[in-house]
Amino acid sequence: MKHYDIAIIGAGPAGQIAAIAMARGGRRVALIGPQPNGLDRRTTALMHQSLTMMERLGLWTDLRNEAAALSTMQIIDGTKRLLRAPTVAFRSAEIDLPAFGFNIPNAALVAALSQAVSTEPMIERFSVAADAIEIAEDLVSVSLPKDEIITADFVIGADGRKSKTRDSAGVGVKTWSYPQTAVVLNFGHTLPHQNASTEFHTESGPFTQVPLPGLRSSLVWVVTPTEAERLLALDTAGLSAEVESRMQSLLGKVTVEDGVQAWPLSGMTANHYGRSRAAFIGEAGHAFPPIGAQGLNLSLRDIAALEDILIDRNGDQIKATAGDRFDRKRRLDISSRTVSVDLLNRSLLSGLLPVQMMRAAGLQVLASFAPLRNLVMQEGVAPGRGLKSLPHVLREKIRR
Repeated sequence: MKHYDIAIIGAGPAGQIAAIAMARGGRRVALIGPQPNGLDRRTTALMHQSLTMMERLGLWTDLRNEAAALSTMQIIDGTKRLLRAPTVAFRSAEIDLPAFGFNIPNAALVAALSQAVSTEPMIERFSVAADAIEIAEDLVSVSLPKDEIITADFVIGADGRKSKTRDSAGVGVKTWSYPQTAVVLNFGHTLPHQNASTEFHTESGPFTQVPLPGLRSSLVWVVTPTEAERLLALDTAGLSAEVESRMQSLLGKVTVEDGVQAWPLSGMTANHYGRSRAAFIGEAGHAFPPIGAQGLNLSLRDIAALEDILIDRNGDQIKATAGDRFDRKRRLDISSRTVSVDLLNRSLLSGLLPVQMMRAAGLQVLASFAPLRNLVMQEGVAPGRGLKSLPHVLREKIRR
């Protein structure tokens, strides 16, 4: 029976990055889960704070050529409602950054992470699903196929919304759904994107274009389930014309690539993000619509918190209270991001005039008041950064 410092259940991006981070911190890691199939056509926008972490772990160099910078992020009110918000443009140069982040195809990200895992001597890879997980007061036991059992001092659940790790710890979840489906695709275009991402707010949800290298972009188009079925039934030429029309031809002629996918939207949050000798990261702990580039960025902040708790340069054994410490450390960040994404999404769906007025007024303030816009940008790239700069912003405002 092999023993490890940490067992990680789930080998998607969050699980692999967690394994690398723990191993680089000196912990012996068992990474358990089937190899991702590499067929995910979605992309991930990693923001500045996440890129700093990826660079620290030596994971960014091989990905840089596969990614496109996000230097401008603009919001355009694409609704036909009575009260429409002004266009708001966020530029990274306003906060002295060359880019807010980079957009990376998930397939390229998973391939680079898998390569890094395979060469890390402190990680042992088990490309199978765990049969059972038992979390005791002093030890974690993981049952694998063929009657193999391994033990660990701590377990990290990175095994998705239906997390066996979370269930084994006796932690429940709160779930909710939206009357929406995300149509996800990549497309070519004839005009350069200038490293700008454009998000159209529509009555059914956001229509978000994000740059890829060259004359290509990725798209997340949130629509009703019925409209998603209609779009998926179109041929390439028909769907390309729909995307170009919705984009108002900002990028010229559009050509949609093969591999269009659709994902029903829902949300979930665990009642606890850690307990005893277990922690739940990524969609094992929190999941919400693809709005505001929160998904993997939030997971990387989970991993950074676990680095602080689980990595001991003296090599001390992991304490039985580590999971409870993680829960306390992550609760405010996860809760605030979940609520903000949910409110933004529901505000787009609401036909109530007061809600439309509040959304339009909020975007108007951001468009016209640079100090607040800068604070929002700082907070977006690194939570807490904007609040730290608030006294300086206020002093500058008073001087003027």
